[in-house]
Amino acid sequence: MMKPNIWRSFAAGVAVAAAGITLLHASQADSAIRFELKHISFRLENDETPAKNAPETMAGGVAVFDYNGDGRPDIFFANGANLATLKKDDPKYRDRLFRNDGNGVFTDVTDKAGLGGSGFDVGVAVADYDNDGHPDIFVAGVHGNTLYHNNGNGSFADVTEKAGLARSVDPEYGPLWAVAAVWVDVNNDGLLDLFVVNYLQWTYSSTALCSGGGMADYCHPRYYKGLPNQLFLNKGDGTFEDVSKQWGIREHVGKGMGAGMADYDLDGRQDIFVPNDASYASLFHNTGSKFEEVAFEAGVALPEDGNFISGMGLDFRDFNNDGYPDIAVVALARQTFPLFQNKGDGEFKEVTTPSGMRGLSMPMSGFGAALYDFDNDGWKDLFVTRGDVESISVMGMKIDQANTVFRNLGASGKWEALTEEAGFGAAPAARHRGCAFGDLDGDGRVDIVATALGKDAEIWMNRSPNAGHWLDVALTGTRSNRDGIGARIKVVSKRGVQYNHMTTSAGYASSSDGPVHFGLAGDSRAESVEIHWPSGIVQTLQNVGADQVLKVTEPAK
Repeated sequence: MMKPNIWRSFAAGVAVAAAGITLLHASQADSAIRFELKHISFRLENDETPAKNAPETMAGGVAVFDYNGDGRPDIFFANGANLATLKKDDPKYRDRLFRNDGNGVFTDVTDKAGLGGSGFDVGVAVADYDNDGHPDIFVAGVHGNTLYHNNGNGSFADVTEKAGLARSVDPEYGPLWAVAAVWVDVNNDGLLDLFVVNYLQWTYSSTALCSGGGMADYCHPRYYKGLPNQLFLNKGDGTFEDVSKQWGIREHVGKGMGAGMADYDLDGRQDIFVPNDASYASLFHNTGSKFEEVAFEAGVALPEDGNFISGMGLDFRDFNNDGYPDIAVVALARQTFPLFQNKGDGEFKEVTTPSGMRGLSMPMSGFGAALYDFDNDGWKDLFVTRGDVESISVMGMKIDQANTVFRNLGASGKWEALTEEAGFGAAPAARHRGCAFGDLDGDGRVDIVATALGKDAEIWMNRSPNAGHWLDVALTGTRSNRDGIGARIKVVSKRGVQYNHMTTSAGYASSSDGPVHFGLAGDSRAESVEIHWPSGIVQTLQNVGADQVLKVTEPAK
């Protein structure tokens, strides 16, 4: 038996009893960011086995998106299955779709939608891949993925085989285990392509392979071989072509845990960052006809101390308002949550320590991560779903943890950690996993949906008491893809300039498809909103009022 099974190094011999440090900076009453817990009738079933099979601890993707076009964000949960068979042989394993009826009411419409699923599903990615005005769903899973086409009448059709995405066994690497996916137009032809993140070569075992503290626990990823990611080009006729080899993706074998897309060098082409588990991260730079892996050259292959981390969820988004997308990654306790700040010259500098994030995150284990402005002060904050990989505490390590939001303190470059202060203590500590975001109640404040292994899902309604004005930009592409994915948006108001871009990929195994959100603090209007569409068209709107969803259609030229 392999032992010990520790996902991170405890070489220093310092117990992560440090995880018991309470990072308090203000009382809950004084907190600038605050959430209220609401419940929804979904439980993440990961089929935890005595043998501790790896997929059990990696479940939990969730999506927030408006599937029926009524203007209210709905919620889709990916769910597990019987691990021995990878079949949903019990109703408890069904994936679930909940319709947002308003007034805090969510109705289970899974049956009508046809989204119950059949296998052990992990991740979800949402986008309108056929430009028909209805968001579709890709579900990433263990040894099988599914593409659902939105029929526009409240139902979905499984088109995996028809689309050319049904192959689940690679002739060289065997069965594929996908964790996440990114919808991205890699060649700027107006059609969304699909980047699939694959994790480990795994087969079911009825006996424990690894242990921790003398008991069975999950094996460190070094005991598994990795898998290459995949890139599928959208052919525009409902089918996809696997171009992983031609585009330079297949040659890079990793243990991917997520992916984020952004045009980090502002050359008009979307790039992709992939954190790998206990290995070098990958940064795929888009040349227009292939990807070049440039993580070392760009300075994002490893964090500041040069050690491998269990890179989990991430967001690839500008957090310092200089117009260049940055990278935020989360990992396990004693590994920190690395922050890579884009220098604007094709390289990044890590600011984990000077920003204060190293000290704040050192005792924490994170899975999902996303950058949203929760208090509408004009600076994107970082929300993290927390919880460890392991199921057994070793050396005082905390397994179950409460979620945390790191408030961006603006031009100082510093962050503060808000846990109890933000209201997250209202839910029991757990092994949290996926997270997705949207304004569920239409009040201009971004809400959160989070999952936890073997626990009920959590809806965190944003009740930040003094949240400022806001502006949501909802895009409709014409020459570009209909969702406007990849569009860069610059908003100028009296308080300054801020930037964001349209993507549905952030967090861990999750997807958030909604308007691009901007907090405007005390400004009641934006002086200008400038949109750089993927087609190359630049569109500018002047004197835009705050506190609205601004619907913008891409001009013909």
